Amino acid sequence: MARYIGPKSRIARKFGEAIFGPDKVLAKKNYPPGQHGQGRRKKTSEYGIQLREKQKAKYTYGVLEKQFRNMYEKAQRTKGVTGEVLLQLLESRLDNIVYRLGFAPTRSGARQLVSHKHITVDGKVVNIASYHVRAGQVIAVREKDKSMEVIAASLNGFNHSKYPWIEWNAASLSGVYLHIPEREDIPENIKEQLIVELYSK
Repeated sequence: MARYIGPKSRIARKFGEAIFGPDKVLAKKNYPPGQHGQGRRKKTSEYGIQLREKQKAKYTYGVLEKQFRNMYEKAQRTKGVTGEVLLQLLESRLDNIVYRLGFAPTRSGARQLVSHKHITVDGKVVNIASYHVRAGQVIAVREKDKSMEVIAASLNGFNHSKYPWIEWNAASLSGVYLHIPEREDIPENIKEQLIVELYSK
């Protein structure tokens, strides 16, 4: 399964945001990577700004270029505002919903839970991180994996009420994907219109 395995703190510093989750390095070095992150930098072009936004979205959701392009093309064919639909498609990925449910502290951790067959959708094990979850489907931890320390630690103190499109059931360690989230509910700091402008060239 293709995924980004490079230095995450360096990427987070590049964007100035903890896009991979809490990062001690980013807190200490809140400037871009490189020779002290200083010096005279050229003004970024319009294309550069758009490309940076696309890269940020890809790294945030853990999607590589080909997958991202395919998702954009699907968003174009779907009724609605293309940029918003793109983010909604990214939010509907199984690994993202596992992350939103608090089963893992990061999306890469959530992807690992899915690929190692610890997660079920409507009672059936699904090990495809990019699986598109539909409204009404139930995402849960597999019965024999509910006592896993990594899941318990991640769920400890997790606030499930911040995602109104997911209904949490603490007793069964499961969540229902109620509906596609509205753009204003998605907390990611991504300017999706810039991505649309980039692909429209």
